[in-house]
Amino acid sequence: MKKEVLQDATPGKPAGKAERLLVGTNRAAIGVMMAVMFVLVFANVVTRYLFGVSIATTDEVSTFLMIWVTYLGAGLALREGRHAAIDLFQDFLSPGARRVFRAVLGVVILMFFAALAYYGVRFAIFGWSQETAVTQIPKGIPYLAIPAGAILFVVHLVTIFPRWIHRDWGTITGLEDEGWRQGEEKQ
Repeated sequence: MKKEVLQDATPGKPAGKAERLLVGTNRAAIGVMMAVMFVLVFANVVTRYLFGVSIATTDEVSTFLMIWVTYLGAGLALREGRHAAIDLFQDFLSPGARRVFRAVLGVVILMFFAALAYYGVRFAIFGWSQETAVTQIPKGIPYLAIPAGAILFVVHLVTIFPRWIHRDWGTITGLEDEGWRQGEEKQ
């Protein structure tokens, strides 16, 4: 198996330790959350069908974990060009105009996620005094997924901004070398 290589904003230059740590920690957190979700749902299915008893907390905790995985995974999907996008308009532009358009679009996205982080923090603070129905934890804990994911998205976008402008997904991670980007031609 080939070793994954991240690139920073300068093509051909290895990513810094901080960027590798960010991506590795982000991936590990998502992996742990997904593993916990799998175990909880599997245990609930087994107990429900074998013993006729359902574990009440599994549905709620699994839902919260899915929300966290979604928000934390958005930045990683951005790094790899995996967000759904309509590029038809961009494809009609000249390469220079396309870069300007994507730079402006990137700034708009950054402003949106900065606002989402701000209002997400306010929403989490608002929910902190309320408890969830089953687990009785503060609602602010699951609500923190919104600002945490938004901040992480901003960090990922800022880290790869020059490559994002050029739609240069091939140099962002070494995953395409390991067959993760099946069906796509290497650039």
